[in-house]
Amino acid sequence: MAKPLMCPPALLSTDLAGKTYIVTGGNSGIGQVTVGQLAKQGAHIVLACRRPADGERAKAELVAQGIRGTISVAELDLANLASVRAFASSFLASHPTLHGLVNNAGVMNTPATKTRDGFETQFGTNHLGHFLLTELLLPVLQVSAPARIVNLSSCYHDKALGRDGVIDFDDLQFERRPYDGWAAYAQSKLANLLHAQELAARLDGTGVLAVSVHPGWVRTNLVKTFMPPWLQNTVLRPLLQWQGMIEPWQGTQTTLYALLSPDVALHNGAFFSQLGIYRDKAANKGGWPLRSPNPQVHDPAVATRLGQVSRQLVGLAA
Repeated sequence: MAKPLMCPPALLSTDLAGKTYIVTGGNSGIGQVTVGQLAKQGAHIVLACRRPADGERAKAELVAQGIRGTISVAELDLANLASVRAFASSFLASHPTLHGLVNNAGVMNTPATKTRDGFETQFGTNHLGHFLLTELLLPVLQVSAPARIVNLSSCYHDKALGRDGVIDFDDLQFERRPYDGWAAYAQSKLANLLHAQELAARLDGTGVLAVSVHPGWVRTNLVKTFMPPWLQNTVLRPLLQWQGMIEPWQGTQTTLYALLSPDVALHNGAFFSQLGIYRDKAANKGGWPLRSPNPQVHDPAVATRLGQVSRQLVGLAA
């Protein structure tokens, strides 16, 4: 079995004092580990999450482990565009710079439900919430350049348990076709990747880079919609590790590399993958960067159209 790709130690000792980052979903899993590592390196991190009390608990755990930087907690519900706007407004009023935006939060294989604004839950939370957040923060990112945007996608943007990852522009919200949780997840994760591509093309020359990453099959609570986390973490843990499940620290490596490595500047808009499961088995060992086997990834018109449609859906001027 291939070993997980690991961030060079030198990047994890880089002094980040004076840098500011936002990590969505920073209260648990790889988000919390990402916050902790950036804080250890001296940065200020805004830990954005839906339940601030959970964020404060995560912050206390990280502070107890020892950090040089600082962490602040802010409420952000990506399934509610009013919350996204309120978070961005508050951040812009209190922070003059932003050097990195890690669009980390997400949901997986949820039931057929809608967000506060009426969008299919996975597309609305994983993509549209982050799309609006990124758009609202672009001015401060550009002022702070060099800066980076890292979208957490998934190898399931390619195929998710047999469902092809496809942006269905005729039925983005599963209003005509039967709802399938894995198909919806694949679409949302493909949208994350295409969003990074579209940003990279639009922001070329501004000093703001945008990339997407697959963190790996990580032992987190993301499985809670189809498996009790305790079952994953206890009874099934040895079997799942044998099948390729990795720990949160390993799952954070690709995000940290994308956020900190100078080499990423040579691959603006690219997809960086930890070990994964792809239709092309040669891609399973991952790559920084990796050429996705999904054909829609390589059609610039799809990324451009998704950007235009997303702007309309979140209520931004064309």
